Amino acid sequence: MVKKDEIKDKIIDISLRLFNTKGINGTSIQDIMTATDLPKGAIYRRFKNKDEIVLASFQKGGEIIWGQMLHAVKKADTAIDKLIAVSEIYQDAVHNPPIEGGCPLLNVAIESDGTFPELQKKAAEGYQETVAFVQTIIEEGKQNKEFRQDVDSQSLASFIVFSMEGAIMASRLSSDNIHVQHNISHMKQLLTHYSD
Repeated sequence: MVKKDEIKDKIIDISLRLFNTKGINGTSIQDIMTATDLPKGAIYRRFKNKDEIVLASFQKGGEIIWGQMLHAVKKADTAIDKLIAVSEIYQDAVHNPPIEGGCPLLNVAIESDGTFPELQKKAAEGYQETVAFVQTIIEEGKQNKEFRQDVDSQSLASFIVFSMEGAIMASRLSSDNIHVQHNISHMKQLLTHYSD
C-alpha cells in the first residue's frame, strides 16, 4: 500500500512542476507519463482524469507555499517583520521561486479563469485564505500596538497580497526581480506609515 501512495505522490509532485512551468493546457497525460516514467495505467489507477491530477497538484502547491509562509512567520518577532518575511518568500521569483514556474496561485488564477470552474473555485479559496492569514498578522499588530487602531486590516491584507502577486508576475514576465524588490521596499514604507 505504501508503494501506491509513493507513486501517487510522485505523479502529483512531478505534475505540479509540469503544470506550473508548461501550463495546465500545455501539459498532456503523455507529458506526465514521460516525466514520471510511468505507464498510463499507473496514472489512471490513481486519478480518473487529468483534472483530478491538476486539483491534487494545486493542493500540493498550496501546501508548499503555506509551509514557506508559516516558516517565514515563525522566524519573525513583530507583525511588520512577519509581513515582510511573507513577502520575501518570492524575493527571487525569477531564478529561485519556492516552486519551479512561479506562484501556483497566480498561474492557476490566470489559466483557470472560466475554463475550469472547480480549479478556479480552489484558487479563489486559496487567495482568500492567504488574505485572511495576512489579515490575522495585521490584527496581531494592532493588538500589540504596532499598527494604529484605525487600520482596516481586511483592506490592507488584500492590498498586500495582490501587490505581492502583481510583483511576482511582473518579475517573472520581465525576468527581473526588481519588481519584487520594489514591492518589498514600498511595503516596508507602507507598514511604517500605519505604525503607531
